[in-house]
Amino acid sequence: MKKLLLVILPMLLLVALSSCNKDEGEGGTGIIEGDVKLVLHPDDNYNLETDTIVAAKVDVFIVYGDDTFYGDDVETDAKGHYRFKYMNPGKYTIFAYSTKPDGEKIAVSQEVELKKGATATVSTIYIHEGKAYGTSMIKGRVYARYYHNASNYNNPRGEGWAYDHRVFIKRDAEPYHFDDVRVGMDGYFYFQKITPGDYTIFTFTENLKEIPDTVTRSVKVENAGEIYEIPDTINIIINV
Repeated sequence: MKKLLLVILPMLLLVALSSCNKDEGEGGTGIIEGDVKLVLHPDDNYNLETDTIVAAKVDVFIVYGDDTFYGDDVETDAKGHYRFKYMNPGKYTIFAYSTKPDGEKIAVSQEVELKKGATATVSTIYIHEGKAYGTSMIKGRVYARYYHNASNYNNPRGEGWAYDHRVFIKRDAEPYHFDDVRVGMDGYFYFQKITPGDYTIFTFTENLKEIPDTVTRSVKVENAGEIYEIPDTINIIINV
């Protein structure tokens, strides 16, 4: 009888231990993390020029093991990074949605295997975006005063329209600029194919100690097919 118990007890213990093992999902100590990059296609053209930036505030989804539906989702931070915490070991699929030229959304995925208590880094996910671009335009003007080893603002080395100076544009809901242009010889800059929304135009100026600072202008584009001109000239300082 004792021999039988000695055989049965290890078997029962093995069954009990196996029942405590958890499948993929939350409840562990592992971390799954990675980055998402956004590939922009000017003019909705997926064959020619592209521009790759970090994909901020993008939803990223995780599938546990062989499940047919995602188990959780998180949003990327300002650097396009995401993290799923407290995960059990196992195999996972991570995906985000990409936009095809016709506007259809498709999932772009990467698979990863997580060991117990470890941190698994997922290969970068590249998603594409080719939103229908707008028909409005934002224009403005930049004027520069040039200094060299100056101690006050009364003696500029020269002044005039800030030819070739860079100006940037960002959507107010996003952390990074999505386009930049250079000022023309007449001082004007133009952002074209803009959709309705709230935007910030910005460029950089310096003080006499050559410390850069940001100069911004807010523009609200309300309608398609219109020109929105910044009413006041942007004045900057450039040390040469």
